[in-house]
Amino acid sequence: MEVINTLGRRKTSVARIYMQKGKGVVVVNNKPIAEYFPVAEHQQKALKPFAVTETTGMYDVKVNADGGGVAGQSEAVSLAIARALVKINEEYKPLLKAQDLMTRDPRMVERKKPGQKKARKKFQFSKR
Repeated sequence: MEVINTLGRRKTSVARIYMQKGKGVVVVNNKPIAEYFPVAEHQQKALKPFAVTETTGMYDVKVNADGGGVAGQSEAVSLAIARALVKINEEYKPLLKAQDLMTRDPRMVERKKPGQKKARKKFQFSKR
């Protein structure tokens, strides 16, 4: 099996992954996943597609994660892994779709408007 290359995004995070058959080694930015995502919840979120398709430990994954924060990057990795698994086997798509792992979350930070303190917050109004 050749190396499969996919991309996942979330907010401003981008995760490019390279997946191939192996022993289940996941490396994020040249660090083991447990070191890069020290919080167990982020690790589980990133590796959820493997748990759903029961392919844990079958593929080695090399991830280049960039931008955003830890939570956004873990969800970007999750989307990229789900897309790679679908490239390998189309039968995984309904399973992953049912768990909402094939959908790119479109929510982004709203921009700050001029004349306001933040995106929606206004400066304090003084009548007199």
